[in-house]
Amino acid sequence: MSEKKIFIIAGEASGDLHASNLIKEWKILLPGTLFSGWGGDRMEKEGTTIHKHIRDLSFMGFLEVLLNLKTILRNIKICKNQIQSFQPDAIVLIDFPGFNLRIAKWAKQNNIPVIYYISPQIWAWKQSRIKLIKRDITKMYCILPFEKKFYSSFDFEVSYLGHPLLDEIINFKSKASSFALSTEKPILALLPGSRMQEVKRKLPLMIEASKAFPDYQVVVACSSTIDQSFYRSWADDSVLLVVGKTYEILNEASMALVTSGTATLEAALFQVPQVVCYKSSAISYRIAKSLVKIKYISLVNLIMNKEVVTELIQDACAVENMKNELLLLETNQPKRTAMINDYKSLSSMLGENGASKRIATDIIETFFQNKGN
Repeated sequence: MSEKKIFIIAGEASGDLHASNLIKEWKILLPGTLFSGWGGDRMEKEGTTIHKHIRDLSFMGFLEVLLNLKTILRNIKICKNQIQSFQPDAIVLIDFPGFNLRIAKWAKQNNIPVIYYISPQIWAWKQSRIKLIKRDITKMYCILPFEKKFYSSFDFEVSYLGHPLLDEIINFKSKASSFALSTEKPILALLPGSRMQEVKRKLPLMIEASKAFPDYQVVVACSSTIDQSFYRSWADDSVLLVVGKTYEILNEASMALVTSGTATLEAALFQVPQVVCYKSSAISYRIAKSLVKIKYISLVNLIMNKEVVTELIQDACAVENMKNELLLLETNQPKRTAMINDYKSLSSMLGENGASKRIATDIIETFFQNKGN
């Protein structure tokens, strides 16, 4: 079998994480594969040649996308040129649908197999994208258990082989960590997100709410793609800023304020009682509210199909509400116990660990074994 070349595109931190784990398993199964693409530090660490970093790609919300449309369209053109130069055997797309579905259309027209790993959340909104997915995607791998049934209702078969976060957290817990927060106080963790826009919108509120809990050490999980001085704009010296150590923080946290997204699931798998926060620009929120068709925004509640964790959305994402919900987590033991029990059920629903290896194996067997040269 000749050396294979894969172009892989991740547009945000969670995508970089999942892509890096996929690449790690892939290299064991099919040594010599060359990886090139768009992503972050984790993908680069696994040997991927990174042409554009995720720090330059994160535009969040309808208004923000419109304001940056010229840049996004230029990026799409640049990406197509890079793919043509690389001449990959396949493209692997990681979530990031606004960008990646455009690349998928072009790749299909150029007879390049398109593997989509981590489905766009079309069950939440833009279900019309199913037509594009069925037309342009060669193979889809989902990481949420209910997505398989959703796609089946549109006569499109996808694979669900488990959630890769289980591996990441098991691997973390299996390693002896020398990391320790220098405090004897319980930890109140603040996870404001990985994009500058969302940090700017939510971190000041989180910091203000945390002042009502002087018996806790407040720790902010900072993204390595954002300069620490940006966080320090709102956090005084009593607040610890810790860069690129989210799991270490969650491993020690007693409770947390968490931006909606992958972090809500990570907090749940670490069994940290949490309050979920979501706030976007007023225009983006109004547009989203008119389009989104789901009851919940956090992955925890979506997977469990009930309210396990409180969601503070838009106007409700306010300092006083954050204080009140944290106080409940601190003082209401039955609420904490119920949440932890639901977290355990959630973990069981996600299946067994080993998802990244199973997905890498399936891709290689489907696309590359006995297929050439």
